[in-house]
Amino acid sequence: MDREDRTTHFGFRDVPLADKQTLVNDVFHSVAQRYDLMNDLMSGGLHRVWKNAMITTLNPPRNNAPFSLLDVAGGTGDIAFRAAKTAGSGFQATVCDINPDMLAVGRERAIKQHRDHQVSFVEGNAETLAFTDRGFDAYTIAFGIRNVPRIDAALREAFRVLKPGGRFLCLEFSTVDVPGLDKIYDLFSFKVIPPLGRAVTGDADSYRYLVESIRKFPKPDAFADMIRDAGFARVSWQALSGGIVALHSGWRL
Repeated sequence: MDREDRTTHFGFRDVPLADKQTLVNDVFHSVAQRYDLMNDLMSGGLHRVWKNAMITTLNPPRNNAPFSLLDVAGGTGDIAFRAAKTAGSGFQATVCDINPDMLAVGRERAIKQHRDHQVSFVEGNAETLAFTDRGFDAYTIAFGIRNVPRIDAALREAFRVLKPGGRFLCLEFSTVDVPGLDKIYDLFSFKVIPPLGRAVTGDADSYRYLVESIRKFPKPDAFADMIRDAGFARVSWQALSGGIVALHSGWRL
């Protein structure tokens, strides 16, 4: 086994592959209660625009036709709730997340929003999903796949659980491609976000990791190739907000 197989990135650090999941779990345990607030503060509210773009692309049926969504790494339920508000009465979402603290926040939100009949929460690992083959019409993952130790394994699982004709959508931070904006973005990321994390959650290190993990994630074309390698067809991606994020799409045909 070579070094590439034994280690992975945790932010800018190389860590044993087997240790990354525990380290990521610690991050989200720390920030769970203020996660959505920090998303607003870090993005100036833009994360709402990006997520709405994802739901528009998902385009769940507005009628009573059955439609099942699996939202992975979506513990607080943000994507599932947005899709439920758009969809008709036949819509059902399962939120799968490895972190029980994030899931607890999501379940509380579901009850407050009277969505607990439509959105359910399951603890699970993106690399080894406990769902049957070909069970879902769509799979979404927003700002979560870069935290998965074995991204290729998670993509294969996404393909496995989708029905033929099912769609994979991934929203993830990407590479800024606007001259000048890249320098401003780096300055904000490394000089503002960790202190902001300390002020709001009492934890600067977790937000330093989240910033670093964005820089280590594959560029959009390389990630698109990984999606194809997992078996998906008609793979495409679009840059949003000057490349701050990218929305990736693939189909199980």
